[in-house]
Amino acid sequence: MSKLLAQMGVEVSGKDDAIELRAGKLTNPEAPYELVKTMRASVLVLGPLLARTGRARVSLPGGCAIGARPVDQHLKGLQAMGATIVVEHGYMEARAERLHGARIVMDMVTVTGTENLMLAATLAEGTTLIENAAREPEVVDLARCLVAMGAKIEGAGGATIRIEGVRSLGGAAHRVMPDRIETGTYLAAVTATGGKVRLTDTAPDTLEATLEKLREAGATIRIQDRQIEIEATGQPNSVSIRTAPYPGFATDMQAQFMALAAIGNGTAVITETIFENRFMHALELQRLGAEIAIQGNSAVVSGVPQLQGATVMATDLRASAGLVIAALIADGETLVDRIYHLDRGYEALETKLGALGARIERVR
Repeated sequence: MSKLLAQMGVEVSGKDDAIELRAGKLTNPEAPYELVKTMRASVLVLGPLLARTGRARVSLPGGCAIGARPVDQHLKGLQAMGATIVVEHGYMEARAERLHGARIVMDMVTVTGTENLMLAATLAEGTTLIENAAREPEVVDLARCLVAMGAKIEGAGGATIRIEGVRSLGGAAHRVMPDRIETGTYLAAVTATGGKVRLTDTAPDTLEATLEKLREAGATIRIQDRQIEIEATGQPNSVSIRTAPYPGFATDMQAQFMALAAIGNGTAVITETIFENRFMHALELQRLGAEIAIQGNSAVVSGVPQLQGATVMATDLRASAGLVIAALIADGETLVDRIYHLDRGYEALETKLGALGARIERVR
């Protein structure tokens, strides 16, 4: 993302866990394929560029291993705000003298679609209503940042967001919310392996669906302010889940719970309603000895007493996290290949798990 912003003219500096951005002058309102292909979230520059400069040339993000992730809702909303958009040669070419407010009803709940339109609406003329908006905490966090910069936004976190456009935004300091999926992954790992762990600097109120299912699996969970303490002993209970947009059970926690169910007591039915191709990790878990039967958009997982170590391949970000959890509870050594997927969503995973006693190391 830093590379993408820098090539557009943004001054990017900072170190460790802080970054400073100065966007006083944008010289190149373009997001090339070479950068977009490595990170689908790059499409989020489309709305801000169009609102700020009146034009944008952004590569289509292309395919995704876990299923279709179209950007049609992004384009539909921007066109309702007055943009002219042409898609040709793999790029979205967008122009608008100045965007204007509009009532936008999303055909489906989309997080990046909601965020892109909210970003564009902050500088549009008039009032924009986004209906059937995504309610994810990340949308709320973005709104909080934009409000600190001078935007006028109401309703973020609900089904309808109201944005009154302003002429410009100013500087602000913002602390990004804790990653609820990273937190949930560590909680699932403890539930699978057993142990007692305290996670600090978390956002428990964003994890209610995950915490409830972990309690069903037999974990004891205590919450105090921004800390979550979890304790688990013995074989976990098998827990059935059904993914859904927030505040439902997150699709990004599905693979981790499939690994948990693989050694669960009983049978779990895992139903995926968000992405049509998000069971590829099931085949890799079978290599470790898991008993999983795929039936349409559901996976029936019959718990076994013990998984066996083997070489497996990560197919996407959350699949790789699920495979790491399975490897922690498998007998013998497991090699997880293609962990570049893992590094997109977890920082120093092996270091953090190793500090808890896991025998885990990065080999290449």
